[in-house]
Amino acid sequence: MSYKESLKSLTENVGGGLAAIIMGYDGIPIEEYLVDSNQFDLQLLSVEYSNLLRDIRKTVDLLENGDMEEVLIATDQLKVLVRVINDQFFLVLVITTNGNYGKGRFLLSREALKLRYDLV
Repeated sequence: MSYKESLKSLTENVGGGLAAIIMGYDGIPIEEYLVDSNQFDLQLLSVEYSNLLRDIRKTVDLLENGDMEEVLIATDQLKVLVRVINDQFFLVLVITTNGNYGKGRFLLSREALKLRYDLV
C-alpha cells in the first residue's frame, strides 16, 4: 500500500477524519491526504506544528522523562493528533472536534508503527 493510500485509509476509517500527513521534523512533508482541500491549509498547519513539535521534543529530552510518543492539540474547530514515527518523522491526523478521538489514537499508533519500518 502506498503512503497516500495508507493516509487515506487512516483518515476515512476514523469518524470525523479530515486529513493525515507524514512529515519530517525539518518541516518537509513526505505525503499527505486531505478530504476537502478547501477546509483548511494543511501545509501551513503542518509546517507550523513541526516547529512546535521540535520545541516539545527538545523539552522532553531536556527533562529526561523518556521519548516523546504522542501530542494532541485541540482547538474549538479541530483536534490534531501527532504520533512520532522515528527521530526524523512524525504522523499527523486531523479530526473534527466531535471526531472519534480514541479510534484516531489507535489507528494513528498502528500506522506509525508500520511506517517506522518503511522510513528508515
